[in-house]
Amino acid sequence: MNYILQDIPERTQKPRQSGFTMAMDKGLSCREVEDFLSTSADHTDIVKLGWGTSFVTPKLKEKLKIYKDAGMPTYFGGTLFEAFVIRNQFDDYRKILDKYEMPFAEVSDGSIELDHDLKCEYIRKLSDQVTVLSEVGSKDVEKIIPPYKWINLMQAELDAGAWKVIGEAREGGNVGLFRSTGEVRSGLVEEILTKIPFEKIIWEAPIKAQQVWFIKLLGTNVNLGNIAPNEVIPLETIRIGLRGDTFMDFLPEDKKQ
Repeated sequence: MNYILQDIPERTQKPRQSGFTMAMDKGLSCREVEDFLSTSADHTDIVKLGWGTSFVTPKLKEKLKIYKDAGMPTYFGGTLFEAFVIRNQFDDYRKILDKYEMPFAEVSDGSIELDHDLKCEYIRKLSDQVTVLSEVGSKDVEKIIPPYKWINLMQAELDAGAWKVIGEAREGGNVGLFRSTGEVRSGLVEEILTKIPFEKIIWEAPIKAQQVWFIKLLGTNVNLGNIAPNEVIPLETIRIGLRGDTFMDFLPEDKKQ
């Protein structure tokens, strides 16, 4: 940090299991990646190339090399996995992961109907090749999954070999964990947490109010994802009480007014 400030909550250090920040690259240029990393690499744990953007991104290899040279892990969005699977090209997907030297892969079924046993089999197969993140939740705003099913799905995917499970919210933060207004389904989140360890979950929370809600519930070192690159530093200030939203949350009682 740039100077000493007392009573700042302790952040876990990279590589970390909790306090994880996943940023979403929706098509940054190579120069934009360099700028992003110059300011935010210390506060970012992994970068997702959103949905199928890697298919149309110019200079993809060059961009991935910039991330790799900076020690920043990357992975392709789960929608790309689904795009290969629905076309019966799973083996081609595995070759793509090797071609681009991807250390991670995301297995999801937010856009397609996929038998859950088969989804878990994909997780098991990919776990022999890469570190797997699996996503639970639908991108269909009309599809409401009850809490007990979220828990069962998450646990089965962790048992199949997923390193962490991701709670779906999409880029807009208006499905899955959230109502169409962006409001958190608080009962759902709290019920999930009765069975699934918090450090095993990455909560997609692209909107500031959602980030604040999770930090107030689970503290500085909650795992958050789908963070816009220009929001990584603002998120870090929320995590440590240097933005008005959480300013009082981490101060000792004698300093609160």
